[in-house]
Amino acid sequence: MNQRPFGSSGANVSVIGQGTWYIDHGDRKRAVAALRRGIDLGMSHIDTAEMYGDAELVIAEAMAGRRDDLFLVSKVLPSNASRRGHHHGLRAFAGAAEDRSARLLFAALARLPSAAETVAAFEELVRAGKIRSWGVSNFDSDDLDELLEVAGEGRIACNQVLYHLQERAIEHAVIPWCKAHGVAVVAYSPFGHDDFPSPQSKAGQLLQKIADAHGASPRQVALGFLTRDASVFAISKGLLSRATPPTMPRPAA
Repeated sequence: MNQRPFGSSGANVSVIGQGTWYIDHGDRKRAVAALRRGIDLGMSHIDTAEMYGDAELVIAEAMAGRRDDLFLVSKVLPSNASRRGHHHGLRAFAGAAEDRSARLLFAALARLPSAAETVAAFEELVRAGKIRSWGVSNFDSDDLDELLEVAGEGRIACNQVLYHLQERAIEHAVIPWCKAHGVAVVAYSPFGHDDFPSPQSKAGQLLQKIADAHGASPRQVALGFLTRDASVFAISKGLLSRATPPTMPRPAA
């Protein structure tokens, strides 16, 4: 699996990561085995969130004995980043990660009720060694401008956003902004929401044609296209159930 520098975090991270939304539902052994298989294939970038229930417990079991090989990302609920409770919420969040044997390397925040207070709290956690770096999720370019005024250059590690073949709005302003400021872009739901092009559609047939030419699958082609820019990473739960080769084709835009 290819790796790239992950924004300002200073870490080299696998371009394709593993999402864990709903991974705590269903067969626990299969979920753990799927995560471990992904890690074996080089997908060492694992994404979770405070709101994902027991997903962190599943991850902790899967990463036992391999924690130093992984780049773990989690997200804080906005309610735990409020003006009144941000210090308590963020400290509890980092403490929970340690309790679950998962050294928290990165934290992404969904929204900033108070940018100055929340950035200060994140920086406190960085200094304490609780997290390696921090970032945000679902920020547009105006949001990022405002945050940059508070945090300064080189502090925002990533912006996690919706990005798939049928939702490419971030290409106009968000990706250029992030490239200009050294911020990694992490695409979530890279296969869409149950609307990946079907094999019978024109788009699906084109994807299959490209895939055949590269000895790949349509979903690998999609991931290769979405991560064609060096600043973009992707996390997909869809890869957890298949033995995906670690190298994907890079089709032209």
